[in-house]
Amino acid sequence: MSTTTAVLPATTRRFDHAGASLTNVVRSEWTKLWSVRSTRWTLLILIVATVGVSVLASWGTTANLARLSAHDRATLDPTYESMAGLALGQLAIAVLGVLVVTTEFSTGGIKPTLTAVPNRVRVLAAKGIVFAVVAIVIGIMTAFAVFYAAMPFWAHHNLGAHLGDPGVLRAVIGAGLYMLASGMFGFALGTVIRHTAGAITAAVALLLVVPPLLNLLPGTWGKDIFKIFTSNAGAMITSTIPADDRLSPWAGYMTMTIWWAVPLIIGAYLLKRRDT
Repeated sequence: MSTTTAVLPATTRRFDHAGASLTNVVRSEWTKLWSVRSTRWTLLILIVATVGVSVLASWGTTANLARLSAHDRATLDPTYESMAGLALGQLAIAVLGVLVVTTEFSTGGIKPTLTAVPNRVRVLAAKGIVFAVVAIVIGIMTAFAVFYAAMPFWAHHNLGAHLGDPGVLRAVIGAGLYMLASGMFGFALGTVIRHTAGAITAAVALLLVVPPLLNLLPGTWGKDIFKIFTSNAGAMITSTIPADDRLSPWAGYMTMTIWWAVPLIIGAYLLKRRDT
């Protein structure tokens, strides 16, 4: 009798943990992500807004080329300029990144999730993997759609870029990577703050509001902060012409990666320490 009693808890324990493998948790998080209607709407808005604003910006810029100085025209980067809609696209993907984490906390759904999967870091990793896959796929698809939709306006003025030109393919794929980084930034903020409105407000401020204002700071230290701050750094991955006062494309992208990786690590630590 005592032997049977000793074996059953061990067997039950093995069964419980077998069902909480990373693969199974990823499947669960994938189902949860697509079961929420806001996911589809957010991604649709992302695509439409990014492509639409990029086309309008390219149309407006090319229509006023005659007003540009010879220097500005010579240093014009059509690929970078055609990606103007990323400013709105990054906001949409960052908001989705926040919602992937905070929705369960706001509804209380995180409690049964963590009961089924006691390993909290595994839950966070599964959410991150699922969201990252969606973000990179949608980001790259949107980037190529933007490129092909906006470039005819530049080609009409003999300024069109082609994927075979130096740096162009990297810049277009980089635009997709930039969307991934923006989304992961929102995901990281959601992990730390765990409140939807607060995390979205922080994402909007740090990605859209604060970056351009930093250029107004006096002295060289203002310029130094400006070029390494979130989207200012990350957006350089979409450029094809080097800028003396900005980071190089990959240095800028790695800088933005640090911006979301550090808070995500902090968020993972807090997730382990906090009560749900």
